[in-house]
Amino acid sequence: MLVQTRSARHFTALGRIAAALIATTFTACHGPCPTEHVPATSAIGPYSAAVAAGDLVFLAGKIGLPAVSFGEEVAHAIDAIEADLARLELTLADVVSVNVFVTDLAKFGELNDVYAARFPEPWPARTTVGVAALPKGAQVELQAVARRRQTD
Repeated sequence: MLVQTRSARHFTALGRIAAALIATTFTACHGPCPTEHVPATSAIGPYSAAVAAGDLVFLAGKIGLPAVSFGEEVAHAIDAIEADLARLELTLADVVSVNVFVTDLAKFGELNDVYAARFPEPWPARTTVGVAALPKGAQVELQAVARRRQTD
């Protein structure tokens, strides 16, 4: 038998109210928001390439072709992001946040050069993290969040 105290019930109710407020603040949906999954065409694991939830689109990490130069690998990873965005009728201009994972932070300048040439201003928020290794021997992986434009 589960016994719920008054304070536990109160906390649960407050949690539901907070969740509802957060949901209405960060999405344009009123009521249940549709969730759309874009299948990953050449995934190396069980995941979607992108998931659209309300007006936000969360893209899985994209790596480039490791057999090329670092700059070309960054460009190929951005190409992969661009391709998934296009499947949802979005562009790099719709990206609001990017997380970058690199195996060599000494290549930060080269990353910035390619990134600045491809993403339009104002640039998305970005985090760059040095990591020990990436899938398939990649040197860089980019993960992004985009926002769908409001249509009138």
